[in-house]
Order: sequence, then structure tokens, then C-alpha cells
Amino acid sequence: MKALLNSDPTISSIPVTNTLRLKSLNIQTQVKFPATNGDRWSRRLYAKAAIDSATIDEQGLGLSKSDLENPSISSSYRSPKHPKPNPTVLEAQARVCTGPTQTRPLTEQQAITVLDTILRSARGELKDEEEVSKAQLGAFFAAMTIRANTFPEPTQWSEGERRAMSTYWPLLVRVLSPDIIFIADPEGSIMGFGSSIGPQYVGNGTSDMRLVGALREVLAGGHLGYEEVQGVLKDVLPLNLEDPTSAGVSESLLSAFLIGQRMNRETDRELKAYCLAFDDELGPVPVADVRSLTHYGEPYDGNTRYFRSTLFVAAVRSCYDETCLLHGVEWMPPKGGITEEQMLKYMGANTNLSPLQAKRMLEDEDVGFAYLSQREAHPSLHSLIGLREHIKKRPPLATAEKVQQLVRAQGKEAIVTGFYHEGYEEPLLMLMRRRGVHAGLVVKGEEGALSMTTKSRSVTASKGLPVNYCSGFRSWNMGPGYEVDGVSRENFNVVVNAKEYGIEPTDTPRTDRLISRNIELGFAALRGDKGPAYDRIVLNAGMVDHLLGCDGAKEISSALDRAKEAIDSGKALNRLLNYIKISHKVTN
Repeated sequence: MKALLNSDPTISSIPVTNTLRLKSLNIQTQVKFPATNGDRWSRRLYAKAAIDSATIDEQGLGLSKSDLENPSISSSYRSPKHPKPNPTVLEAQARVCTGPTQTRPLTEQQAITVLDTILRSARGELKDEEEVSKAQLGAFFAAMTIRANTFPEPTQWSEGERRAMSTYWPLLVRVLSPDIIFIADPEGSIMGFGSSIGPQYVGNGTSDMRLVGALREVLAGGHLGYEEVQGVLKDVLPLNLEDPTSAGVSESLLSAFLIGQRMNRETDRELKAYCLAFDDELGPVPVADVRSLTHYGEPYDGNTRYFRSTLFVAAVRSCYDETCLLHGVEWMPPKGGITEEQMLKYMGANTNLSPLQAKRMLEDEDVGFAYLSQREAHPSLHSLIGLREHIKKRPPLATAEKVQQLVRAQGKEAIVTGFYHEGYEEPLLMLMRRRGVHAGLVVKGEEGALSMTTKSRSVTASKGLPVNYCSGFRSWNMGPGYEVDGVSRENFNVVVNAKEYGIEPTDTPRTDRLISRNIELGFAALRGDKGPAYDRIVLNAGMVDHLLGCDGAKEISSALDRAKEAIDSGKALNRLLNYIKISHKVTN
């Protein structure tokens, strides 16, 4: 194997930055490293990779400045251009900006603290990062309004919230802008004081007017049509938060709209509108000359705890012509975890490919997979990242953005994505069917991602669908009996137990936001080192092949053996290294 890995002299042209980082991770590849003369930066990365990462806060808070600037930690990829939300109000949003059964009403003291913070901010008494943003105000008051109007009694306003609001609203109504007052009391029926402003509010400009009309329905617990949702999105996006004077729409109204639709639980037509709204933003979608293409829709906000394997799975599957397209972002709230873009950037790959360049990578016989950033493929949706941090909870886009076809294929297409909250598996499959793909798969993986685990299920596991639950549809060469919309499909639901296929249970390797650790695990596995990371890559490559109905994967044992051969032969590692190199040379 060592001779095979050293057989391609062209790999030595991988950028020097990449070689230093791979060397700092103690990854053995065919890359020839130049002398670094005790490179301090390389040593710093190695030291950072060895820290006790379990102590890193869930929101990246409490990190030192050097940690935040360290490219081996996912939190460092948050854009400094985006102002941070007020933490007091953000904590309250985490409790109330959610569904009718998940919402946790505030106590009186909690409500007083939040409303006093909002009042002092509106008076100009808070500065910089302590200031409560318009987006936070929109999301918080939209949640309060929807809870008052439509939620069941256990998640409506608590008595403490009512008392706090009755004390603070007469003060707030004097200092809050009309858009916030409208969101807090759109029909003048909740607050009492200042009740004439909401019913008369129409917004500023044409974009606001359409949004206000739609928002009235949302705040009352209602739903919108496909064209209404798409009309709003295309009116207000892209959003320019760096220049508020050119934003074109009130951040408060837009954040209220996005979180309101999620709290009302989106209908199929609303989700389809979000999913398809910007398909043609850059013109016709490129079509790759490949026989099979799998679109991987990992949650855009990444992993904060466990090994993220999809990038390495794509390298494996590409070895036997199962072409893979990954898409995502560099950093996304609320988790702000490890993403494929962070890993590729850390390794030195070009993460600014256009859809046409990604098509070229898919067609390249030495690569066979590609990554596309939302920044390059859907800039309008990418413009919402800063706003989404201030909304706190995931908006409908967090579901819809996972089901995309940023490049099409001349051959068969499939979509794979992950979910966490029970009830979203069917809407995701609905979107896949709407895309017209030959096969679709949703996986309840660890952290809500799409990676299946080899870990045994705990006897104390939570109720509901277990980890490794898979649901989907596929097209085999079979007779009649599975006709769905004129396409021969087999629907399935299964819980994957790795032990049934000869893979011994192991705990999932922890990475805890450390990109360097995730890469080290992945490269060691592709190098052929047996262990938990190797097993997960094999399981996820082979099982996806089988569940999607890929050629040569009807028998699970054969599918797993094929994945192992791709790794053990060194082909998968070469594919990933080829990607890093060729991504800098590909042209439109």
C-alpha cells in the first residue's frame, strides 16, 4: 500500500499550506513536506488539536481570543462582520421561539430580565454586542404573539409573563419602533396599550408591504400558499446586513416571518416554496455527464460532538463511480459546528467552486466528487446567515436547504439527508420526490446528521425513532406493484444494526468542534487504519449504496466489501488528495 500511495508524483503540487496542516496532524500521505524550520504556526495547530476539547462551550462562548482565531476550531469560522446577538434575549428565544409542545414559558423573573434588557437597549443604554438587534426583537415578539394567539394552554404565556408584560409594555411602546409594535400586537388585541399601531401598520416600501401582509397571517397561526412564500423570499433577498441602509426590508419583519413559519409547522407547499425558490438564481443548473449522482444534504450547522464522516464517504464511493455532490456553508448557527467546507479549507482545497466547476470535478475520472458552498450556488440564501444567528432557532430553510440539486446528472440521481426531530422525515422525502430523483434517503444519524453509527443503542435511549432509523424510496429493476407518480419505486423503513453485518459496536469518536481531530480521524481511516472511524465510513458508504439501490449493492455484504476495498487499496485516499489539488486548477 505504501508503494501505491507514493505512485502519483503529481500530488506533490498540493499547496504548501495544506502540507503543513496535514503534517501537523501526523497524517501519512504521498505529499512531500518542505522543511519548516520549526514552523511555529504548525506547532500551534498541533498543540490546539491536543487540548481537552470537551470543555469547549456549546455556543463557542468562553473561548480565548487565540482559540477563536485558531483555524482548527469550528467556532473560529464565524464571520466577524456579523454583530453578535444579545445573550440574555437569545437565551429567552431558545425557550419560546419553538413549537407548540416544545416551548418553555418564562418565569416572571426571567420575563422581567428580558423585557428590562429590551427596554434599556431601545433607550440606547446598551452598546455594541449588548444591544438587542432588530432581528432578535422580531423573533422574540413574534414568538410571544403566536403563543398568545394559537398555542395550547401549557405553552401559552405564563402568569409570570403576563405580569411582567403588563408592567413593561406601557414603557416599551413609547420607545420601540412601529414594526416591532406591529409584530407584538398586530391586531391590537393582546397588549391593550398602544393597540392602534398594529392594525394600521403597512410597512415601508413595497417589500415591506407584501411581507407585512403575509406576516399578519403567520402571526395569527395561519399558513401561506406556494406563490406567497416565494414572492416574499424573492422580494427581500439577498439581504445586505453589512449596509443596513440598503437592506431593503426590516430585519425584524423578516426574522418574525421565518421563525413564525417554523413555529406554525410548515405545510408541504410552504416547504416546497423554500426549497425551490432560488433554483434558477444563477441561471440553468449544469448537467454532469455521469451515470449516477448522489446529493448529500448534511445539516448546514455542522457537528459539535461527533466525527463527521460524509466527506470521506464521498471519496470512497467515488472510487466505484458513485459520484457525490456535497453542499453546505463554512459556518452556520445555531450549532456552529464542524462542516465539510471548514475541513476542505483547512486541508487547503479550493472552497469557492462555481456550480460549473463542481460539474467538472464530478466528471473528472481522478476525483468523482465535489463540494459546493451555498455562498457560490445560492448567494441570496447565504445572505441570511447573520440574521439566522439572531433568530436563534432553525427556520424553514434549515430543512429545505438540505434537499438541493445544485448540479444535475445525465444518469440517475439520489438525495441523502439527515434529520433529528421526528415528523420531518416525511416532509424531507416529499421534497426529494418533488425533485424527481430516482432514490431518496433520510437518516436519523448522530447529532441529527446523516451518518449512521456503529454504537449499540443504549437501554436508556430516548423514546421515538432510534439513531440509525432510515426511511426512503429507491428504484430497482422490478415488476409492477410499486407505482408512485408513474415511477417504479420501492418504499422502505429500516433501523440499521451494524453488528448484523459483522461490524462490532464501538463508541463514536468525539471531535468536539476540533476540525483537525475530525480530519485526522478521516485520513487515518482512509489510510487503512482499522477502528471506529474506518467502520463508520465503510458502514455509511455501503449502506447508502444498498438503500439507494445502487448497481452492485443489492447484497449488503457486497456493498460493504466494495467500500473496504476502495479504502484498503489506497484509492479513496488518492481521490481526496486529488480533489485538494485539482480544485485549484479546474476552470468553468
